[in-house]
Amino acid sequence: MKPGIAYSPLYAALALATVAAVPSVQAQDTGPGFGLEEVVVTARRRSESLQDVPIAVTALSGDDLALRGAIDIRELAQSVPSVTLEASRATTNTLTAFIRGVGQQDPVAGFEQGVGLYLDDVYLARPQGHVLDIYDVERIEVLRGPQGTLYGRNTIGGAIKYVTRRLSDEFSGSLKASYGSYDQVDLVGTVSVPVTDTFRVGGTVASLTRDGYGENLTTGEEHYDKDIFAYRISAEFEPSEDLLVRFAYDDTEDDSGPLGGYRPYPGAFSGAPVLGDIYDTLAGAADQPSTAGINGKNEFTADGMMLSVDWNLGEAITLRSITAQREDKTITVIDFDSLPGMDLDAPAIYENEQFSQEFQFLYNTDRFNLVSGVYYLDADATTDFDVVLGNLGVTAFTGGKVNTESWSVFADLTWNFTEKLSVAVGGRYTDDQRSADVFRATYLGIGSPFFGVADAPLYAVTSDYEAEKTFTDFSPRVNVSYALTDDITIYGGYAQGFKAGMFDPRGANLLTPEVEKGVDPETLDSYEVGMKARYWEGRAITNIALFYSEYSDMQVPGSVGIDTDGDGISDDFVGTLTNAGESEISGIEIEGSFLLTENFSVDLSASFLDTEIKEWIFNDVNVADQREIQNTPEEQVHLAFNYRMDMFGGETNFNASWSYKGDSYQFEVPTPILDQDAYDVIDASIVWLSGDGTWLLGLHGKNLTDEEIKSSGYCFGFVDCPSALGLEDNTTIFYAPPRTYTATVEYRF
Repeated sequence: MKPGIAYSPLYAALALATVAAVPSVQAQDTGPGFGLEEVVVTARRRSESLQDVPIAVTALSGDDLALRGAIDIRELAQSVPSVTLEASRATTNTLTAFIRGVGQQDPVAGFEQGVGLYLDDVYLARPQGHVLDIYDVERIEVLRGPQGTLYGRNTIGGAIKYVTRRLSDEFSGSLKASYGSYDQVDLVGTVSVPVTDTFRVGGTVASLTRDGYGENLTTGEEHYDKDIFAYRISAEFEPSEDLLVRFAYDDTEDDSGPLGGYRPYPGAFSGAPVLGDIYDTLAGAADQPSTAGINGKNEFTADGMMLSVDWNLGEAITLRSITAQREDKTITVIDFDSLPGMDLDAPAIYENEQFSQEFQFLYNTDRFNLVSGVYYLDADATTDFDVVLGNLGVTAFTGGKVNTESWSVFADLTWNFTEKLSVAVGGRYTDDQRSADVFRATYLGIGSPFFGVADAPLYAVTSDYEAEKTFTDFSPRVNVSYALTDDITIYGGYAQGFKAGMFDPRGANLLTPEVEKGVDPETLDSYEVGMKARYWEGRAITNIALFYSEYSDMQVPGSVGIDTDGDGISDDFVGTLTNAGESEISGIEIEGSFLLTENFSVDLSASFLDTEIKEWIFNDVNVADQREIQNTPEEQVHLAFNYRMDMFGGETNFNASWSYKGDSYQFEVPTPILDQDAYDVIDASIVWLSGDGTWLLGLHGKNLTDEEIKSSGYCFGFVDCPSALGLEDNTTIFYAPPRTYTATVEYRF
């Protein structure tokens, strides 16, 4: 464990400076009549000012994200405290999300996320396709800490809400074109059409393409490229102020090329060299005959629909219904060895379907605010893949399907005892029924019948079982807030998070029968106190949160190579899903916005965490001292400067930002070759908006110092890894984008 918040001089300086600013700046009663804009969020399932919400929440508007030139949801992690967002290993669109040390990075069927992702209040059950590009967005809210009472499933670490724009009651729209480094070409069009006074339709179409940051030297194809086409159509029916019906349908096709990681070591069997460019690869699995069953493809398709109804019954009561259905499919080839041959490669197909229904009853008066309801989810996740050990002449097939049927009831009541004192009490009862159907077998040769090699000889069946288990839980929360003044509120609260138990489709029940039992649920008890202050005549905001969490039975997936014939070489693999005993995570989070003049502002955010695994039993020994919380830098700082001035008949905005992240671990077992050392990122933008608001011109630079940032990796090598697979020393690293520049022009009508 690295030194935590108690030993950080940077934390001490920032905390003291920020806290001290509140009373001193508050005393200044001068200045012109301008201030920071009020931010409205729906973090508590009702509209209210961000400063009135007594939990740790950050909101970024679509306009602010556009000024920064934000491309996808991962950019939130630069400015939101205690958050890590990355593309999962060997993928371009599968999201790995961690908040306050809680998350999940393995996308295999049955493994649940630790951070809930929501698209217009619809829970997205699987991580595939959720590195969401930022367009047609009203705002993105990030709620830190357990949110199970109001949001339910798998929000044990927190929740991220992606809120799309409402349709306009006037004919309007926009056309946006961007061109940037590596021949990036993004085209986005939106339109909103009022058909009648009560009925509106609209839509958004996006084509997002880019050449690769590197090259596949085996196939000649672009590497780390992007090729996405997506559209969204929506309709709103609003016959009166008391009734609103919204419908939306979205569709995405992602044909970006497959990724091969960078090899830090030469091929131990082939002698293949280490490449000079971290974005180049020699991966050749997509061209091999054994992947003919999927034609060497790497493609993702997804679509979904949502229907919501809000019906106000008088001034105090609202009935709400949210119905949604989604499905997606990923066809890919994961080249673990990143070499022309098939030493360790995995053609794979992921398929997900979900249906959800939520009914809410809301009651709002000056004294009471109630959100209550029932929620139902039926979700199927299917994974089929080969693990081809070509140099050993064997293939291990895994087919797993996991069904989740979940229902819950919840209520959250805020009682405003006085104008200053409010108490919130809530809870959710959850019933999760999970079933798994798993088949694993080893075949001789390269490829299995499931991926096009019909005559592959069966060597052994290693897993063949069906299992079912029901998990129930009651997750409470309590929160007390007190307004010291009209502009300063302090609060304290307790919340419990819950994530149901799960099955490991990579487990081999014929080798270890206990795999059929699955693993236990994980829980988190979180205690938080904080302050939200608005001062200096509305020109400054400071929000501070301190939290302490006890994390029990953390679910840790993994895979290791196994030697089935005793020759000292791993010729198969097995999943290692387990529960780690106890962890403690504490920290402080600081956010501030300061409008120093009418044209110049500064934004600050920071988090300083202390993470420690207290108990991890392995072979009857507590190895906690040898384990770390993954994907969680203990220090994060973001500082942004914004200057606005009138120029050329319009308004020009200059933005420059510096982001710092401390050391982080890719896995619970420290792996220096994969782990990311502390680093800085500098971005800058200049955006001009015409006086009538119809034209926007922008120039954006990202990662201006061209930092090489490790985002993920695989560890099946001989030296650095817990166990090896294949003969090539298969350790590979994936990297975040290099330095890029993008120019944008947008016409609004």
